[in-house]
This record gives sequence, C-alpha cells and structure tokens, in this order.
Amino acid sequence: MDVLSDVITLMRTGRPLTARERKCGPWSERHGPFPGAGFHVVLRGGCWLIPHEGGPIALGTGDVVLLPRGTEHALAYSPDLPYAGIPRADHAPLEVSPRADAEVVPLGRTDGVSVDLLCGAYQLDQDRTHPLLAEMPDIVHLPATVGSRPGLRSAVDLLGADLEQARPGSSAALTALLDLLLIYIMRAYTEDSADRPGGWGWPVALADTGIATVLHSMHQDPARPWTVQELGAQAGLSRAAFARRFTSMVGQPPLAYLTWWRLATAARMLRESEAPLAVIASRVGYSSQFAFANAFKRQFGQAPGGYRKGRRDELQLTGTEQTAG
Repeated sequence: MDVLSDVITLMRTGRPLTARERKCGPWSERHGPFPGAGFHVVLRGGCWLIPHEGGPIALGTGDVVLLPRGTEHALAYSPDLPYAGIPRADHAPLEVSPRADAEVVPLGRTDGVSVDLLCGAYQLDQDRTHPLLAEMPDIVHLPATVGSRPGLRSAVDLLGADLEQARPGSSAALTALLDLLLIYIMRAYTEDSADRPGGWGWPVALADTGIATVLHSMHQDPARPWTVQELGAQAGLSRAAFARRFTSMVGQPPLAYLTWWRLATAARMLRESEAPLAVIASRVGYSSQFAFANAFKRQFGQAPGGYRKGRRDELQLTGTEQTAG
C-alpha cells in the first residue's frame, strides 16, 4: 500500500455516515463537534459555511469541504443568519438546537430549492491521528474548477446518484464510494499544498521522491531494524542531510516517526485482530513482548492488553447503539 492509503487505513474505524438533502431558504443548521472528520459536497445551488472562528466561506455547486477534526460549524442560506447556532464574537450566542432551522424538502422536489447537499462523517480513532491529518487546517475547501480533479468529481457524482435512488448493492457501494471520496479529497489537498510556493510539511514530503520512498519503506516493513544511514541511502542523501530533510518535512526525526508508526500499527492490530501480543510485538519490530509493552504504554498511556479490551468494549457499545438506532 502507498503511504496515503496507509494513513487512511490506520485512522478509519466503523462505517462512514452520509445523507443527501435538499433545502429551501432561509435555513441554517449546526454540525459538530464530531470525533472524526466531516465533509460537505454542494451538488447544486449554493450556501455558506460559518466556522466557529474566522469568516464565512461561500460554497457553490461542485465545492467540496473536509473538516479533518470534526470542528463545530454551521451551514446556512446566508452568512448573516445569527440563528446558525454558533457562538461567535460577531453574533449574540443563541440557544438553538442543531438543525432546528433547516427545512429539509423531498429529493423529488425542485421548486424553490436553494441547495442540494451531500453531508457525512468518517469515524476516526483519536489515539491514532496521523501527523498528516494533524497538520491539516480545520477546514479544507476544494472549490470546483472546470476540468480539475476529475476523479473527485466522478466519486461525488456516483455518491449522489446512489443516495438519491436506492438500488441493489447500494449499501456496499456506498461504503466503498465514501472511502474513495476521502482518498480523493486528501489526494487533492496534498497535491494542491505541495504545488504552492513555499509549501512544507507532509504534502511536500509525499511529493519528494526520496522522502516518499523512505516513508513507503518504513510503512511496508516496520519490523526491519532501520538505521538513519540505511534510510538516507534510500533517499539518495547523506545521513546528516537526510535527517535534516526528513525532520523538516515530516516534523519528526526519522527514527521517532518509525517508532510512532510501529506503535500506531500495533494499536490497529490490537483493535482489529486476535493476534497474541508476542506476535504483534514481532511484527512491528520489537524483540520482546516486554519491550513492546513498555513502549506501547509510553505512547498510549496503558498496557496493550488493557487497550485491546477497552477498544473492544467501545466497539461493542457502538454496535449496540447503531442497532438500537
């Protein structure tokens, strides 16, 4: 797998949620905060995104928005609606229930519709937030531009069509399409950020052939006893030059990132598999279960066995709540 796919696989938990709605103005609704990543796609018409901090953002047909940390925000017919429910310096805080001012109209109706929206959220494990996601802004706005991001546009069109009319296989297709949408959004963000003058951080690291090769090697074989010199040779740089370049782009020294990746991978295995602790320790590069347990506890604040049990209990509780709902 490539690094971006690894990042998404590492963080994702549960099934993504989504809904398609049409609204008539004036309307507003509040979203978040949510322990994951939210997204909005404007399929037709326009509206405003009102963040908790900062100025309102105009959204038009084809625009895509990702909120990597599920930040509280509102969507509204107009940027001047104080009843969007977001306490802000320029609005008097009002007690408004989420979505209370939104008029949802049937998808079959087209008269008087101000906007056709696709909204949803991805559940993310907050203990395994990858540095790529952590350094993204609270709001990633990808405006529609003719001829740009054809893959993203195709995913949006397929999602909208599947949500508008249920067909055989829609449930499986929806999950796959939502995963595809997240990949295309993050790909667009990293590519756009890497192309900006003075760009830095993970987008630039993924666009740098040498650093991207090293990241891929770490991800593909975390158990290997990598040295900075070996990694630098893969990047075609001296040990010192590689260490400086990697740290400036990724935000951590090479071996510190490798340790983080090993333990984050172990956390996913603890949650998703029944593999014994000794097997997991070996697969992520620890020579003994004791050394692995100590490193894991330093990173996550609890022993691997306790982490596994706690996450299994959470998963069962979530499944029960979804079934009851």
